[in-house]
Amino acid sequence: MSLNNRVKITETVLRDGHQSLIATRMTTEQMLPILEKMDKVGYHALEMWGGATFDASLRFLNEDPWERLRKMRKYVKNTKLQMLLRGQNILGYKHYADDVVIEFVKKAIANGIDIIRIFDALNDTRNIRVALETTKKEKAHAQAAIAYTTSPVHTTKTFVDLAKELENMGADSICIKDMSGLLTPYYAHELVSSIKENINIPLELHSHCTSGLASMTYLKAIEAGVDIIDTAISPFSGATSQPPTESMVATLKDSIRDTNLDLNKLNEVADYFKPIREKSLETGLLNPKILGVNINTLVYQVPGGMLSNLVSQLKMQNALDKFEDVLKEVPRVREDLGYPSLVTPTSQIVGTQAVLNVITGERYKMVPKEVKAYVKGMYGKPTVPIKEDIIKKIIQDEEIITCRPADLIEPQLEKYKKEINEFIEQDEDVLSYALFPQVAKEYFEYRQAQMYKLDKALLNKEYDLYPV
Repeated sequence: MSLNNRVKITETVLRDGHQSLIATRMTTEQMLPILEKMDKVGYHALEMWGGATFDASLRFLNEDPWERLRKMRKYVKNTKLQMLLRGQNILGYKHYADDVVIEFVKKAIANGIDIIRIFDALNDTRNIRVALETTKKEKAHAQAAIAYTTSPVHTTKTFVDLAKELENMGADSICIKDMSGLLTPYYAHELVSSIKENINIPLELHSHCTSGLASMTYLKAIEAGVDIIDTAISPFSGATSQPPTESMVATLKDSIRDTNLDLNKLNEVADYFKPIREKSLETGLLNPKILGVNINTLVYQVPGGMLSNLVSQLKMQNALDKFEDVLKEVPRVREDLGYPSLVTPTSQIVGTQAVLNVITGERYKMVPKEVKAYVKGMYGKPTVPIKEDIIKKIIQDEEIITCRPADLIEPQLEKYKKEINEFIEQDEDVLSYALFPQVAKEYFEYRQAQMYKLDKALLNKEYDLYPV
């Protein structure tokens, strides 16, 4: 069998697997012992950084995400390390100046990242360009991702044209990023076939099992010629995560698309992660309620993470009885706003507005500043223009920008350096602060306190050794 026919596997357990199932709470120390075995499996890549890992490391785990990357790079010598980047949003929830984007990409690659998957929630390629060009200049692999969604205006031609544009921009590969599990098997065959006919670079597929379709979708995509699929080792697969790695490997065994991965090695990896999953179930970190198929994903196009966020918002308002009404309102708001895909940050923008519309009993009576900024064009250009009456209702006569949003942002790095100067221990600290100012500062204070305790302990040890 020709090596070119082999389906390659990107393993997601170290990033999206635990992000989807246990809110990105796996620690670096839990990951390190298995890395050398994972490195010998023969994966195409290990997705292990970016997405929500950066925020969660600082906010919940008191860990430096940069140190996680450096440690993991020491253990993984043969397999590419991959991260997810939200274009001009980097890993945050707003646009940053070009100097911050450029510096972040440079430092990510310098610390060990080989592949950067870059996407924009609106599929506005202007918001991908700087990160993509910097990745290329730094000699890493720039994978441009298409945020997959469905609507009356999203057609096969829409996605094929986007793939061609991304290839022309210099992308080394393309990923269809199906964050909600909306891609159906037979349409996946059509979409993959059409994109493959029009591009000359590898095509990867990323999906979630939320709707129960992903494994079947992968198989039809493989039949259509997709080059790489994203899977998660079985203890952290399924539900809102990816299809199980072992199942896909077994499915393709002895076929023309055989992965050539060893199931025995994969079983050793799975055995390592099983106790971590069990502990997560015991502590409630892994909620059994998310472990089934959620058909609401197909009906309302709401991804799993967004569902839990909506529940949280309604609980705070003592309005959980309005949940079904909010689910029905989400597609209406999405249509009003030009059919954005429901992925960070647009999922939060659409979801919050839907909640407010239902709770107040009047559509757009209350409008958050993020929704106003979106309508003004501050996040980029939606797939279809927003209707005049919606614009009027949300921002009245305020001006809408037509330029690339980041063109309006002055350089920020030097300002951030000055603001955080007393805490800087490494160049990367400035970037952590740029993305999450309050959270990063709290972590830096924690880090200083830990260092003080260590110094004090060493000092006391010295005195014990040499008593007066």
